[in-house]
Amino acid sequence: METTFYILLHVNTPGHLQTFGKFYIGNDKEFAHALFSRLKGNSDIDGNGILYAELMETHNDLPVNIQILSCTLGELAENCRIITKEVFKLWNLGESLP
Repeated sequence: METTFYILLHVNTPGHLQTFGKFYIGNDKEFAHALFSRLKGNSDIDGNGILYAELMETHNDLPVNIQILSCTLGELAENCRIITKEVFKLWNLGESLP
């Protein structure tokens, strides 16, 4: 039974959220939560947001939503930078978030 973590990127379209990006961030729960806690955005979701970042866990191929943030375009760009940097450091340098 393998658990994996992803960060999904969504845009709000008429009728539903459309996923347009997916970052695989590994199997380490502590790393996934620490990384997501560093992301910019608002956790108070009111349905009026346009862009979202969502922490998703899959356990036995079944998805479980853990947390979601509403983001501005600038925050989303910064979040992509943070995710890429921290995943690179973990996988290439063995450095994990505190």
